[in-house]
Amino acid sequence: MAVSIRDYQLENETHNLYDITFYTNQIHTLLTHSPSLVDQWLTETHQIHQLNPSKPSTVGLDVEWRPNFSRNIDNPIAILQLCVGHRCLIFQIMHSPFVPQSLKDFLTNKNGDYVFVGVGIENDVEKMLEDYDLGVGNTVDLRGLAVEKLGIIALKNAGLKQLTSQVLGKEIEKPKKISMSRWDYTWLTPNQVQYACLDAYLSCAIGDSLFSSHG
Repeated sequence: MAVSIRDYQLENETHNLYDITFYTNQIHTLLTHSPSLVDQWLTETHQIHQLNPSKPSTVGLDVEWRPNFSRNIDNPIAILQLCVGHRCLIFQIMHSPFVPQSLKDFLTNKNGDYVFVGVGIENDVEKMLEDYDLGVGNTVDLRGLAVEKLGIIALKNAGLKQLTSQVLGKEIEKPKKISMSRWDYTWLTPNQVQYACLDAYLSCAIGDSLFSSHG
């Protein structure tokens, strides 16, 4: 898999920056638990959207939480990943002092400026509502969209790996040791950041590709 990560190793307590390169695409990624930095990222996202406000911007959305190894345990979401174009936000919502109003407004999406896409996104949205009372407006499951646009019925049960191959013609690894890792840690490893970024980025890229196709 053609993927690499550059860790800027910023010396502060609030955030870090990374550049994840996937084949020829570079995704600039902010990892933070700071509400003010989330505000800033969303302000920049709105400014970019205003450059082409005639259609909704595609937002890749995903969440991760500490694996539940017992039926009686339901761990809350630890991180929320958002990706628009080549900009990714990994918000450590579990470690944030509060959820900023800007994020609530962005996700509610009352103006219809954005369309949130993901694989099995309805399950993530349901958990966001349960864990943090966060509602998300205008969501599209990439599996159903792929079936509609490509006419391949088998994709209705596809995962991100299969959709990446089918829609983008690229390969991605989804190592279990990362997907089942401790997402609730205060400091995520570069491997976790890379995994989390690509989940959101690929959702966005697949969505953009499918929306632009005339199936």
